[in-house]
Amino acid sequence: MKIAILPGDGIGPEVTEQARRVLDALDLPKLTIWEGDVGGIAYKRHGHPLPQETLEMARAADAVLFGAVGDPDCDDLPREHRPEQAILGLRSELGLFANLRPAAGYPGLEDMSSLRPEIARGIDLLVVRELNGDVYFGDKGERSSDGGREGWDAMSYNEAEVRRIAHTGFQAAQKRRGRLTSVDKANVLETSRIWRETVIEVAKEYPDVELDHMYVDNAAMQMVRSPGQFDVILTGNLFGDILSDQASACVGSIGLLASASMGERQTDFGTFGLYEPIHGSAPDIAGQGKANPIAAILSLAMLLRHSLGRENEAGRIERAVAKVVASDVRGADLGGTASTSEIGDAVLRQMTALA
Repeated sequence: MKIAILPGDGIGPEVTEQARRVLDALDLPKLTIWEGDVGGIAYKRHGHPLPQETLEMARAADAVLFGAVGDPDCDDLPREHRPEQAILGLRSELGLFANLRPAAGYPGLEDMSSLRPEIARGIDLLVVRELNGDVYFGDKGERSSDGGREGWDAMSYNEAEVRRIAHTGFQAAQKRRGRLTSVDKANVLETSRIWRETVIEVAKEYPDVELDHMYVDNAAMQMVRSPGQFDVILTGNLFGDILSDQASACVGSIGLLASASMGERQTDFGTFGLYEPIHGSAPDIAGQGKANPIAAILSLAMLLRHSLGRENEAGRIERAVAKVVASDVRGADLGGTASTSEIGDAVLRQMTALA
């Protein structure tokens, strides 16, 4: 088994360090761990946010654990050299088209949600976001207009791209509560019309899954009014980026949510994937020991389950995290004073107790 760890920028190294401690504590047999530079630190050291050696390392691994990218020092660089291009490049080069972002409330944290406790208590959803299309990967540029400089970005999806991610969404719904909500803007966008028509066709192959459709503006409203109605949300790259971050606010902290980016490649142990906390690099708190490592630790649990086939270890980590979150060991994001390493210590203690 081979894992590539790419800590990245800002709080990325801090949170992945705690995930690495958890991984080391499992003492998995025949495990090889590599570390590589990515993002702003990679640009500073190698002249590119995604060096070739890092890409080759990721390709050779069975799974990638990713921290975060983003560095204010790099804000004025050409777009192709900015830290964020690293994660976009990895998704494209590694064929990672499906992003899975679970969001569920933890008992005892209802008061941390921006929603009323009785509403927050019902959150248990999965956002399935397409990763390789939409405006993030479409043609873009700048041109002159009567109003001055004009920026433009092309949004597009073809049927094959939609069909592929739709299968992922329906299969996820089959393993959960059997409901899928496809989110688009089909009343305005041609891209969304193709999306909706294709999803309806794919749905015929999954008669056991209940399908409904929502426009993205309504979906955003429903997520704060009645999030318990959602099981699996299937949507495109742009809408998924926004809705999954909104879901984190509904849960209580962006520092609690993990994600998996998956493709079709199979390894000897499971499906290859890249796993990362959904928070960014948070340069304003980097180096201060204030970052919550829970999302990175839960990303490791997803990695163990989906890419390495280690369900027992993944479940043990998740049970340990649940006990820590229910305790008084909380970071600043949850109104506490525990440091990054103290939260990691607490998870390790609970894992020992659960062994």
